[in-house]
Amino acid sequence: MTLEIWIVYVIAAVGLSVTPGPNGLLSLTHGVRFGFARTVFTVLGGVCGFLVLVAASLAGMGALLATSETAFTIAKWLGAAYLVYLGFRLWRAPAAAVGTDAAAEAGGRTAPLRLFAEGFLVAVSNPKALIFFAAFLPQFMVPGASFWLQFAVLGGTFAFTEFCYELVLAGTAQRIAPWLSRHGRWFNRVTGGTFVGIGGLMATVSR
Repeated sequence: MTLEIWIVYVIAAVGLSVTPGPNGLLSLTHGVRFGFARTVFTVLGGVCGFLVLVAASLAGMGALLATSETAFTIAKWLGAAYLVYLGFRLWRAPAAAVGTDAAAEAGGRTAPLRLFAEGFLVAVSNPKALIFFAAFLPQFMVPGASFWLQFAVLGGTFAFTEFCYELVLAGTAQRIAPWLSRHGRWFNRVTGGTFVGIGGLMATVSR
């Protein structure tokens, strides 16, 4: 890949990252509930999930989902069910404003591995993302080049831009802390309802 093509890919990757999606919402929500430091584990989980999707797309899994109705349907319902589950759990979560003792205590009780797992599962549970990568990445692939080299360049570039974007969202939680001290419960309900809505919409999509 030439430098010029890579720069075009970086611009495209930034555009993809800033598009609103479940992982961005999860990073913002965890930033609110657990603080910035703990949410880094959520962000890392999401980035690793996207790397899995990139690798699967380069290996042809995206093409399989695009052509197999059965495979797509199974992946779609599994992903939708997880997002709905996450939404209901968030809806019922107690309010905890950033910077309070309650938020610090909640963050301390939540294992980093659990936050990482949530970020990872939200990223890999969307079959449409896998199909999108399968359609998007080949435009920047070089025929005959090493799979691992292209994975390192394409996956690494996207992972870095996504990591930075989600950290910005997690840090944004600190700025809305005063509002959350008054409306934290409603924030949980709105974001929880959004996750349920995303899961519901995912269940209705077709290839």
